[in-house]
Amino acid sequence: MAENADGSEKSEEPTQKKLQDARDKGQVPRSKELTTLLMTLSAAVFLLMYGSVMMKDFIALASRGLSFDRDVAFDELKLFDLVTAIVIDAIYLMTPFILVMVIIALISPTLLGGWSFSAKAMAPKFSKLNPVSGIKRMFSATALLELFKALAKFTLVIAMATYFLYFTFDEVLALGIEPLQFAMAHAGILIVKAFIFVSLSLLIVAVIDVPFQLWQHNKQLKMTKQEVKEEYKQQEGNPEVKGRIRQVQREMSQRRMMQKVPQADVIITNPTHFAVALKYDPESMREPLVIAMGSDFMAAQIRTIAKENNITIVEAPPLARALYYNAELDRPIPYDLFKAVASVLAYVYQLKDSGKAENVDFANLPIPEDMKTE
Repeated sequence: MAENADGSEKSEEPTQKKLQDARDKGQVPRSKELTTLLMTLSAAVFLLMYGSVMMKDFIALASRGLSFDRDVAFDELKLFDLVTAIVIDAIYLMTPFILVMVIIALISPTLLGGWSFSAKAMAPKFSKLNPVSGIKRMFSATALLELFKALAKFTLVIAMATYFLYFTFDEVLALGIEPLQFAMAHAGILIVKAFIFVSLSLLIVAVIDVPFQLWQHNKQLKMTKQEVKEEYKQQEGNPEVKGRIRQVQREMSQRRMMQKVPQADVIITNPTHFAVALKYDPESMREPLVIAMGSDFMAAQIRTIAKENNITIVEAPPLARALYYNAELDRPIPYDLFKAVASVLAYVYQLKDSGKAENVDFANLPIPEDMKTE
């Protein structure tokens, strides 16, 4: 396994951010062997499809270059014009082939890693001009590996070329005694066959090199556990800071909640563990609203504010627990608790109107069994 200078093991797969950062720097997987293979195959296919047409045109050009009038031979301007015309026609004939090669050369390197046009990737790297760094790269493990790959590729291509020449040796010798037109056509066929054989040899190299380049790229970008943690902190924020932010948010929410307690019509308590403040205005509200709730210390604060503002406090332990665990702040009470809360509100309104109310068994209010908690 790869290790850092401090001995920490790079055992974690690279994150999406690490991969994107590497892409922005131009560090993407590339396979030179895949590019060579595709260019050779493209050349073979192109010559196989259009080679005969190109060969006929080249034969015509050769005939023009070798058969001209006597006055042209003794006139420099006419000879120059003839040579220029032949060169231009030759370039014109080769243009489709050259364009195909250029397109393949531009596209094939991106098949593994895609395009990378970021400013970092395209910026000049003057560090590569450092001769010391260049010498180190020459004798690095990567350079030795590339040398081995080059020798292996060279050996394989030579072997395939030798194999091809061995079986076509008689045909190659026969080119010298064939008429020019037939010899050039025959040579074109041999060239196409040679391209195909060379492509087959490069296919073996590419099949090995492509997975290796992907593996090596992934290995270079692997991260230590600490690097993953640091990246997470940078993206998500320091857990301690985030915890502090959440704490401040809770405190602010609690302060806003406490400011609403004086607006409550009744505080339902456990009596000490839970406290729930309810508000209900028959003219503007369809259901009673939970405007504050809390347990233990928060419940004590709610009761204190309620006493300071002369708000009725009702000790109804089962209902207080049911509301605390099932109701939501700033939302209407659960539908199944309407009857129980209605009994409490009726009691509170009687107290406000006449100063006294009928006794209510707050310990046995109609609460569904699934909402009862101990």
